[in-house]
Amino acid sequence: MEQTLLNELSQAILTYDVDAAQEVAQKVIDSGMDPYQAIVKGLTPAIGEVGDRFEKGEVYLPQLMMAGDAMIAAVGILKKKMSKDQLQSTKKGTVVIGTVKGDVHNIGKNIVGIMLISAGYDVVDLGIDVEPSKFVEEAEKLDADIIAVSALMTFTAQNMKVVTEYLQMEGIRDKYKLIFGGGPLNEKWAKEMGADGYAPDAISAVSLVNQMMAG
Repeated sequence: MEQTLLNELSQAILTYDVDAAQEVAQKVIDSGMDPYQAIVKGLTPAIGEVGDRFEKGEVYLPQLMMAGDAMIAAVGILKKKMSKDQLQSTKKGTVVIGTVKGDVHNIGKNIVGIMLISAGYDVVDLGIDVEPSKFVEEAEKLDADIIAVSALMTFTAQNMKVVTEYLQMEGIRDKYKLIFGGGPLNEKWAKEMGADGYAPDAISAVSLVNQMMAG
């Protein structure tokens, strides 16, 4: 029975089916199966496989995002029945991500967010055109580990520095790891604007977050 449910969870992610993911997650709860095991053995390997396929060019952004939506929907149901210790053990870290004030581009940011989710992180996506203060407020509210800021235009990338300055003004700059990424940036410029790290693409972003959380 448990293996059947694990297979069904995996299949829901691999077929990008949000409704099926929710239904199977509820079946897991109703059956009395350990929801933690459902996440670790059913959902996580499946979303990892989708991430691998995306990296290889075998699936594209819409499929990646739908798989991420299915994963989030299932986990949301399963977490309601998990103990505090189980919730803590599944938590690799929390990343607050968004596109900086003045910029409405979101495709790159969305890819990074889904890839981080597939790598096991809790990701809070603030969307586009995000005020610098909003990044800090959400990070404080969620006790986040990392703030990731995206920009796709040179003149909006300047606003990334304001995020750094806001953290400094609040006296909490050292509390968070700060990652900047996007088309107009390079590592030198990101560091000059106060970032702890720079990621040119989604795969690099996941690697950088892993390094930061390990350190």
